[in-house]
Amino acid sequence: MELLIFYPLALVSVGLALGVVLNKNPIGSAVCLIGMMLGLAAVFVLLQAHFLAILQILIYAGAIMVLFMFVIMLLNLRDDDKIWKVRERNIWLSSLTGAMMVGVLYKIIDIIAGAEFNAPAKVPDEFGTVEMVGTALFTDFVLPFEVASILLLAAMVGSVVLAKSKVD
Repeated sequence: MELLIFYPLALVSVGLALGVVLNKNPIGSAVCLIGMMLGLAAVFVLLQAHFLAILQILIYAGAIMVLFMFVIMLLNLRDDDKIWKVRERNIWLSSLTGAMMVGVLYKIIDIIAGAEFNAPAKVPDEFGTVEMVGTALFTDFVLPFEVASILLLAAMVGSVVLAKSKVD
């Protein structure tokens, strides 16, 4: 039953991820990214990690994407020929990278299909709970968490500086 939900959900999520890359309008790309993040939250629900799904919706699809939308609107992007040339180059590079990733994934699946597995791994009962996520975040991953927050702050300050037309 889960596969009947997973496959259409994965197809929609991959389609939205392609929409992020191929969309010519930055607002449309951001909206596709929000939809893809919501699809990822639904995958977390299928994995019985409800807390992670709620965090995905609140933090990424909510707060971070609102900040992205503000940045896009602050930048006041115009349609220049230079932008379209860069976009065309990025589409070709993305296509090449995607083709390479498909080849790598095919090889990984081929290796996994040839391997023999005894039994599926047992997921701990506390998987995805608030306590487990908090313990992992504030013990093992405290440095990456702080670096990510500083990186987001620097990106926001940089976008405001770029969007400002003249220095006071």
